[in-house]
Amino acid sequence: MSNVSHAADWIGERRADNVALAPRISEDWLSLIIGLLIFALALAGLANTNLLGWVVTTSVWTNLGQALKTASNSYGALGGVGALVATYVALLVVLGAAALALKSDLKKFALAFTAVFWLAYASWIVGNFANFAAVTPAELQKFGINWSLKLTNEGGYIFALLAGLVVANVFPRFAENIKDAVKPELYIKVAIVILGGVFAVTAAGKLNLASSLLIRGVAAIVEAYLIYWSVVYLIARTWFGFSREWAAPLASGISICGVSAAIATGGAIRARPMVPVLVSSLVVIFAVVEVLILPFIAQTFLSHEPLVAGAWMGLAVKTDGAAVAAGGITESLILAQNAAEGVKYQAGWILGTTATIKVFIDIFIGVWAFVLGYIWTNHINATGEMAKAHEIWERFPKFIIGFIVTFAAGLYLALATPADIAAKVPAAIGEANTFRVIFFILTFFSIGVLSNFKRLWAEGIGKLAAVYFVSLFGFVIWVGLLISWLFFAGIKPPLAS
Repeated sequence: MSNVSHAADWIGERRADNVALAPRISEDWLSLIIGLLIFALALAGLANTNLLGWVVTTSVWTNLGQALKTASNSYGALGGVGALVATYVALLVVLGAAALALKSDLKKFALAFTAVFWLAYASWIVGNFANFAAVTPAELQKFGINWSLKLTNEGGYIFALLAGLVVANVFPRFAENIKDAVKPELYIKVAIVILGGVFAVTAAGKLNLASSLLIRGVAAIVEAYLIYWSVVYLIARTWFGFSREWAAPLASGISICGVSAAIATGGAIRARPMVPVLVSSLVVIFAVVEVLILPFIAQTFLSHEPLVAGAWMGLAVKTDGAAVAAGGITESLILAQNAAEGVKYQAGWILGTTATIKVFIDIFIGVWAFVLGYIWTNHINATGEMAKAHEIWERFPKFIIGFIVTFAAGLYLALATPADIAAKVPAAIGEANTFRVIFFILTFFSIGVLSNFKRLWAEGIGKLAAVYFVSLFGFVIWVGLLISWLFFAGIKPPLAS
């Protein structure tokens, strides 16, 4: 552990030096604000005012000139390239304002985001190439091709992830230069806020099924994590000899929700700052591995149990970004395989199940952090200072509020408004969903850029990695699969009309 301690102490010193630069607002609050802003602008379409139709969208292509277009035909004169430039400028302005609120250097952020956006979106365009994305025989015929990987257009997420990995491991100096705009947690949280409304529109058509998923998701999480945390903590303490200070963040990072859980737990037990930082580094690496492997395992063995697959991604893959990303890839692969067999399910249910699981897990983080904070403060490192109830709110992931708000608003608009307004809801929220896709792309690319395997290994985190590997692949993934099967087997998404 000497190398770990050395690297950790250096990180701790850097953190102390930057205390004076504490941001005015957290990324969590910013994700809530940005997500709600996009959602609100999209709803202007219900009043026949299209404010977001200029955003770029990408179609499956063989002719690159036809790959890009605007989300709404009313902005068609802008053209595909014009829409892409407009989208870049709009995101640069909004996220640049967020960077200022976080007390980041605006010039550095702008330059870094320019590189991140164009590399990430270029990856998305490549992923939409017909030989990668076309699925059905009709599509193969349409594009005049005789083979395809059948990844669907969302296979572009994989290309964005791979592009990020290339940047991190082949061009590490460049990766360091763009780190100011590599913010996967911010991007995915914005996407999840928007996803609440998207999932609401999907759920409105099958409300009983959606309610069942919510109930089953909560039950699965409680059962899974009462098992997960205690076993991982025991392994770290007894098998690998870690102190409580290391074992608790490791247990939370591996068993609950990766980065957010490790950081929340570290704060709750008053661990040194470098402890959750190093655990979080491992979380990112293993999340990448899971995203690259688990969706394809799910396609192979769970194609006829699609909601089991969706729940499994939520329970097994750590960090919000990687989990929801894995859910998106899994949905694409399973829907494509079933479509090839003549069964066409509605899109959104597999990803919605993953997202729902992750949302309840994130809520669980705040509760669990408070429980650990109470135990550590009053029984392990007793200082005479009682833990405060308001700490639950301080550690509660604020973007979850956004998911709940957009879900409730979307459900209300789809089910409780006059028919002429309700009919406009899918198109309006669909434009917000286009932004959700773009934030997903940025998330995938960012996760890859953060995964410099050589540097992290050089910092001496092999022993931490061993705990993570044994726990994750030894039982967390498989317990998650078992619990997903117990609660979601036999439940199918609605068929596409």
